[in-house]
Amino acid sequence: MKQSRYRFPAGRRLKLSGEFAQVRTRGRTVRGGLLLLGVLEVEGEAAFRVGLVTSRRVGGAVVRNRLRRRLREIIRYHQNEMRAGLWMVIVGRPAAARASSAALEVEWMNLARRGGVFLPVQPE
Repeated sequence: MKQSRYRFPAGRRLKLSGEFAQVRTRGRTVRGGLLLLGVLEVEGEAAFRVGLVTSRRVGGAVVRNRLRRRLREIIRYHQNEMRAGLWMVIVGRPAAARASSAALEVEWMNLARRGGVFLPVQPE
């Protein structure tokens, strides 16, 4: 039986070019060596939404699709730690295609922390 808490449905993805443009123009950008993360807080959004960008500079179609799948898996795994009401755009740089999945995850976690993506930690 699948655990529903780890699903990453299509409704959680940014798809329209206008949504990507809003994140780029109105949001804040956090830059790293492998990835760029754009974050925009949106009023009335029930959950977070993510868009992935990999240009042809990253590599051929197979390489770009593989990078997007790896990034989606990282997001899916950490989705319960993220704040609602955010639109995020993750841009893969050419070096990301050659990086390991562990390196991508470390990079994404650092950028997400700097971008204020995660829920505040509750003291126990």
